[in-house]
Amino acid sequence: MTMKGGKLLAVIGEEDTCTGFLLGGIGELNSKRQPNFFVVDKETTVSEVEETFKTFTSRPDIAVVLINQNVADMIRHLLDRYEQPIPSVLEIPSKDHPYDPTKDSILRRAKGMFNAEDFR
Repeated sequence: MTMKGGKLLAVIGEEDTCTGFLLGGIGELNSKRQPNFFVVDKETTVSEVEETFKTFTSRPDIAVVLINQNVADMIRHLLDRYEQPIPSVLEIPSKDHPYDPTKDSILRRAKGMFNAEDFR
C-alpha cells in the first residue's frame, strides 16, 4: 500500500534488475491492476518495450522510471525525444552490461546545460 499522494518508482529491465528492485519493495499495482515493472527478456519485442515506456511515462502515479541501459538502447529514439521532468527517466546498468555515459540521452542533455566555468 502506498502513502496517500505518494508516487511510485517504475522499472523496465532484465529479470535480475526487476527482481532486485522487487525484493527492495517497489512492486505495486495501480487501480487498473497494472504493475510498475516490466521484465525484458530475449523474447521481448521492441514494440512491447516502447508501449511499456509510453504507459509508464503517462501514468500519474509514477515519478521515476528506471531502465536498464541495454534495454534503453532498444528505444533510444523515444528516450532522445522524451523531455518531461516527471516522471524522470534514469538509465541504469545491468548485471551483464556496464553503464556507458556516452549513450545516456538525459545525461548528454544535462551536460549541455552547464559549462565548466559555472563550477569555478
